[in-house]
Amino acid sequence: MTRNIYIYILVMAAVTYAIRALPLTVIRKEIKNKRIRAFLYYVPYVTLAVMTFPAIIDATGSAATALPALAAAAALAWFGGSLLQVAVTACLVVFVLGMII
Repeated sequence: MTRNIYIYILVMAAVTYAIRALPLTVIRKEIKNKRIRAFLYYVPYVTLAVMTFPAIIDATGSAATALPALAAAAALAWFGGSLLQVAVTACLVVFVLGMII
């Protein structure tokens, strides 16, 4: 079986275009269903989390340093820490645990 890369690229382009074009052409009026609106509201946050959390775990090369830093950063952010405080705290936790482990 010969594999033609242009067919793969064409299918990939068609699927990508359909995902972006169909909502614009099919849905023309405001969405009033509360469940659908709630689902669409959280899509950007979920997408960001799905991209960010694996990167956090892999960034240090060791889950033993990444997970406590993630927990410390999440706790500080939950209690109102600024972005700079959260980032510095996470870096310090990784640094200290990296020296210990």
